[in-house]
Amino acid sequence: MSDKKRVAFHTLGCKLNFSETSSIARLFGNNGFERVDFNEKADIYVINTCSVTEIANKKCRQSVKKAIKTSPDAFIAVIGCYAQLKPAEISNIPGVDLVLGANEKFNVINYLNSLDKKKFPEIHSCEVNTVHDFVPSYSSGDRTRSFLKIQDGCDYPCTYCTIPLARGKSRNNSIIKTIEEAHKIASEGFKEIILTGVNIGDFGKSTNETFLNLIQELDKVKGIERFRISSIEPNLLTTDIIEFVAKSNKFVPHFHIPLQSGSNYILGLMKRRYKTNLYSQRVNQIKKILPNASIGVDVIVGFPGESQKDFINTYNYLNNLNISYLHVFSYSERPNTKSIDIQPKVSIEDINKRSKMLQILSDKKQRFFYEKNIGNETNVLFEGKKAENKMYGFTENYIKIETKFNQHLINTVQKVKLSGISKHGNMLLSKFIEA
Repeated sequence: MSDKKRVAFHTLGCKLNFSETSSIARLFGNNGFERVDFNEKADIYVINTCSVTEIANKKCRQSVKKAIKTSPDAFIAVIGCYAQLKPAEISNIPGVDLVLGANEKFNVINYLNSLDKKKFPEIHSCEVNTVHDFVPSYSSGDRTRSFLKIQDGCDYPCTYCTIPLARGKSRNNSIIKTIEEAHKIASEGFKEIILTGVNIGDFGKSTNETFLNLIQELDKVKGIERFRISSIEPNLLTTDIIEFVAKSNKFVPHFHIPLQSGSNYILGLMKRRYKTNLYSQRVNQIKKILPNASIGVDVIVGFPGESQKDFINTYNYLNNLNISYLHVFSYSERPNTKSIDIQPKVSIEDINKRSKMLQILSDKKQRFFYEKNIGNETNVLFEGKKAENKMYGFTENYIKIETKFNQHLINTVQKVKLSGISKHGNMLLSKFIEA
């Protein structure tokens, strides 16, 4: 029986949080801890939080309760965005021993002088405007794909968003240091890197470089077969970036571009930095150069002031746009954001109806995109996940592939021909094509 202290992690929220949790977990491993699943009995539980919605806050409280039920005497540390924004609120959750904000979460090991339960939780949080350091991170829980954090913080004043309050100003590592992280990922056997951050198109602001400079250098990294750009603001997605992706052998034809609303009036209330005409230009540019590219869209329903007419404008705009899928978010009022004061509020009933309409539209868009790809020959990176003797993978243009499980396919890129769509909505293969 191992006498190592056991640590378990639970991550809420975005892929950026997952990359940071992985890096923190490696620190624990380097300090002699044994990592176990969050469902298992552990000596310490670390919960990395999100605070984009009230549901995320609720999930934090549920996670603490679950950890205490599993291991009543365990030490519980809560870190991340919710911990930065509401440290006192978290300290009142029964069972919490340590609360660490934006600057302190990467130093969690230094606060573990004792794993004894505390009568009063210890709080270490700073003013977010004093957060200037960039801490590199990458995820390593999946053998095939790694999320590489290239940027943190945000300087945009969107009226609904707490991220600048939770993570501070936009900042990043130099290109040279970011490339070093990519080489580390390649040395661990990953085939794909997803570039992640809060506002990745802002990369270089703190080092006098640009996002285009970065992807040009990443394209040269040996050992990585694919790079995927995660969410990037439409005003920062330049023609040069699109054209570079089109000619690159490693950057895949997949873009995720937040829209948030198809109504210019609502975009103005949100203080977004573009209007729908610019967004349409970006989508049209991509489709002109990369006709088979996948384009994902973030959209918020129920923002204060969104009338039925504004929503219908959004629906019609998205319906006519050549995109592949939607991520639909219901507006959630957050403390200390300017949208709290915007009137009138949209009822929960209307938010739910609008969300459902856009979810159905998303399903139709994705189905149409998948059907257009039937018969195509493409490359698939297969993952180890399996169910009912099936395994899954993704094409360059982010189509989820389903095939019979084969151990030898895990973490390999295979050329295949796409034949149809399964009952679960995933693409099926007709055959593997010999190289």
